[in-house]
Order: sequence, then C-alpha cells, then structure tokens
Amino acid sequence: QVQLVESGGGLVQAGASLRLSCAASGYTSDLLYAMAWFRQAPGKGRDFVAVIGPSAVHTIYADSVKGRFTLSRDIGKNSVYLQMNSLKPDDTAAYYCAAVKAPWSYTPIAEQQYDFWGRGTQVTVSS
Repeated sequence: QVQLVESGGGLVQAGASLRLSCAASGYTSDLLYAMAWFRQAPGKGRDFVAVIGPSAVHTIYADSVKGRFTLSRDIGKNSVYLQMNSLKPDDTAAYYCAAVKAPWSYTPIAEQQYDFWGRGTQVTVSS
C-alpha cells in the first residue's frame, strides 16, 4: 500500500517562503503515479493546489497559487516538493499530499480522483 508523509510546514510571515516535502513509499515505480497537493482551511473543503504527472513533465496549478508555487519531483528519493514563495495569509491551511496510479499524462485535479493521502502538514502565514 502506498504511504505518504508530509513535512515542512510552519509559521511564517507574509512574503516568506516554505518548501513542503512528501515522502512516498510502498510502490515499486514512482513513474506510475500522479502526485498532488491539496489544502484545507478550518471549516472549508479540501482544495486543489498543484499536481505533477507520472512523467514529472506535466504540471497543473490552481489559479490562486500560479506563479508563486512550484511543484517538483525527485524520482530517486521517491519524493515531491512544493516550493511556496510570496506566501500570504490566504495560504494558511493544512496541506495534504495525495497520489493516484495513473497513465503517463494523467494529472487529475479533483479530490475524489486520488486514492492515497498523507496526514497533512500545517502552514500558517501571518500578516
């Protein structure tokens, strides 16, 4: 079974940067899975942030983070990273890593399309 563990969250001021990490285990080939980040603020649903396809070439970003966040993938380390720059208070949320077995070009953006989830890491941005 695929297991995902997030890390890298914290408390920062607006305009600062953070890098979130998601370490994956339990599958034989990192190239067979699309991996994504979602976030959830208290009292709200879980929103899509970014996804990277199995090829590590195709990426999609939510409009709210486009130009500020960058998703990358290290195949050898079985990890994905979310570099978050120019953080603002609206980015405050619990951030979750997700994965789904996928074809080469598959980059889903809906929560229900993912089969495996991490337990989350908290990001808090003060004004």
